[in-house]
Amino acid sequence: MTATGVPGHLTQGSATRGGIGESTLRPDGTLKVTGEFAYASDMWHEDMLWGHTLRSPHAHARIVSLDTGEALAQAGVYAVLTYDDLPAEVKNYGLEIQDTPALANGRVRHHGEPVALVAADHPETARRAAAKIKVVYEELPLVTDEASATAPGAPLLHEGRDDHHAAHTPHPNIVHRQPIVHGDVAAGRARADVVVTGEYVFGMQDQAFLGPESGLAVPAEDGGVDLYVATQWLHADLRQIAPVLGLPEEKVRMTLSGVGGAFGGREDLSMQIHACLLALRTGKPVKMVYNRFESFFGHVHRHPAKLHYEHGATRDGKLTHLVCRIVLDGGAYASSSPAVVGNAASLGAGPYNIDNVEIETLALYTNNPPCGAMRGFGAVQACFAYEAQMDKLAAALGMDPVELRQLNAMEQGSVLPTGQSVDSPAPVAELLRRVKARPLPPERQWESAGGAADIRALPGGLSNTTHGEGVVRGVGYAVGIKNVGFSEGFDDYSTARVRLQVAGGEPVAVVHTAMAEVGQGGITVHAQIARTELGVSQVTIHPADTQVGSAGSTSASRQTYVTGGAVKHACEAVREKVLEIGRAKLGTYHPAWATAELLLEGGKVVTDGGEVLASLAEVLGDEVVDLELEWRHRPTEPFDLRTGQGDGHVQYSFAAHRAVVEVDTELGLVKVVELACAQDVGKALNPLSVVGQIQGGSTQGLGVAVMEEIVVDPATAKVRNPSFTDYLIPTILDTPTIPVDVLELADDHAPYGLRGVGEAPTLSSTPAVLAAIRAATGLELNRTPVRPEHLTGS
Repeated sequence: MTATGVPGHLTQGSATRGGIGESTLRPDGTLKVTGEFAYASDMWHEDMLWGHTLRSPHAHARIVSLDTGEALAQAGVYAVLTYDDLPAEVKNYGLEIQDTPALANGRVRHHGEPVALVAADHPETARRAAAKIKVVYEELPLVTDEASATAPGAPLLHEGRDDHHAAHTPHPNIVHRQPIVHGDVAAGRARADVVVTGEYVFGMQDQAFLGPESGLAVPAEDGGVDLYVATQWLHADLRQIAPVLGLPEEKVRMTLSGVGGAFGGREDLSMQIHACLLALRTGKPVKMVYNRFESFFGHVHRHPAKLHYEHGATRDGKLTHLVCRIVLDGGAYASSSPAVVGNAASLGAGPYNIDNVEIETLALYTNNPPCGAMRGFGAVQACFAYEAQMDKLAAALGMDPVELRQLNAMEQGSVLPTGQSVDSPAPVAELLRRVKARPLPPERQWESAGGAADIRALPGGLSNTTHGEGVVRGVGYAVGIKNVGFSEGFDDYSTARVRLQVAGGEPVAVVHTAMAEVGQGGITVHAQIARTELGVSQVTIHPADTQVGSAGSTSASRQTYVTGGAVKHACEAVREKVLEIGRAKLGTYHPAWATAELLLEGGKVVTDGGEVLASLAEVLGDEVVDLELEWRHRPTEPFDLRTGQGDGHVQYSFAAHRAVVEVDTELGLVKVVELACAQDVGKALNPLSVVGQIQGGSTQGLGVAVMEEIVVDPATAKVRNPSFTDYLIPTILDTPTIPVDVLELADDHAPYGLRGVGEAPTLSSTPAVLAAIRAATGLELNRTPVRPEHLTGS
């Protein structure tokens, strides 16, 4: 890793070890790699029951009848619940639009929709009982794409919509529509010497987290419930759960349990309401753990998309205009589709200066699986298409594809098609320069000095399909732009509580937030911030729960920015309170208490010149400083619903990739040899974690490029591959070398100058791999993932 650029802001307590800028090891790391970490699926309660969900075998059907008698009669069964058993007037939930029933209400809208719940004394008993529930369905006509969704007489998936998006959508089966209009496209077309168009298809991707949905609901003596659950957003869960249970929020207490990955798939509810309903009905703790098959039906996926793009350019390569239309399949329920539409539309032009732009983006209601948040959140699909267009345009102009991108690259001060100015570093051209300048990996790496082939380095790997004959190398480039944080006027804030006291003669800080640690390393960063700002070595991270204010979602690359900002803000307030105590107790003995800039370092109060005034233990004595504060970044605003204009985003992140692939053109097999990345992170708070995030995001983008896709039967809208046997994700044998070049160009608006890291590499890795495969084969390849038959014509 290399790090260059403007350093982050000068921070308090830089002499304390384990602070900001150091590669501090994760406190949960050893437990996770040794298998000792307690995930949500490991939870246990002495007298607990097991919950199970009966799901619809149809994608669209009316429930004619439902008989639970035989299931209730089975020994070991404590409860069977259907829609009619829901205890409150509120029976639906949803992140933004409350259109999802807790249990199906007379109609199912997608394959795998929850219909009934069972609680039993053993998980297999619960499964057998669920199989005895007799449900008679009458299948209904399917809505599976834009044509069937908007055709005259099309079945309406949500009749009588009254949500705030319904009024501006051209059809009730359109969840949300966002146009972006900037400049004069007709004038741009008139200037263009070359125009290229493309139709692109992006497949449905699963988050494929390793820890399945799981949680434990424990009924409480006050009539409420305690829920221990793997989630991404405790307070959003709480806001949706409590009304369906008919309880005030203070009686639904939530604690984060061990989370085995998320990537957006845990933003929506899965088993949370169901476990609580069963616990409250039976009066016993209820545990629910999905198997992998259930998991594929129990969470949202990445929106598949169809994208039409048109770019024009002058002979010297300057972009003249862009016209694009992006259609996202949101599936049966809204989830976060409106926000995904906003992202895809506002970022649909990519990190390029284009004066004349017309973009239309919409999301559909269909009977396909519900789709929502996944790493990259709308920007991934758009990046795949606009980067393919850049290569197509470069070929038409006879230009180097990297030079074309650099010629049109945005920079600080550039104006997006939404009218928003980029007011922090945007080193797009530099990122491309860096990945292009990196030495290429050696050719024919499978050949050893003795002449024997190392088949692991070949397309097909250990399947031993080739020894190098018919293998062709290709190199491809891509760059992307991703927003950081929640956008479009959302009140994006976080809360942190920080306590400082003396224990055993040493100052100890406790940091308490509701941030969901899903594997991203946020708890490590919070401890680093506390050490830096408070100058103490001993920092304890309190378990995340709803007994502290909301930290928002662990998504949108926002947690280090927003919850890290809240921890920093609370620590600064605690520091000022400590100094206030010190001035009151000891200030009369040394004039520096009143005149010097005082710092906390190494458990001491020191002047900016390094003079020690007192130990923190001496200052605090028996006193405890305990403060809980909210922190907000600067506000955003909604996009205009006619023109898409508005300062909708708080920050942007950029990453570029160069992919080197080798393709067996006879069998259609691909080996990604290297996937080099350059990314601006503003300030690397934990350099080791930063590189890990970039490599992880790059691998996830690689997956959707060459193997990952949920296959939905177009005739039945049923998922055909709900298992890791048939849904393939990259293993260590598929993962290439991923060298990372980190830039640190500080964003002066952000804490420590940092920039959200986790999502940007997921954008550009996919189109870079596709570009490399195109370079190797000469094929157009306008869909993801690329399959062997796309490369061989079979």
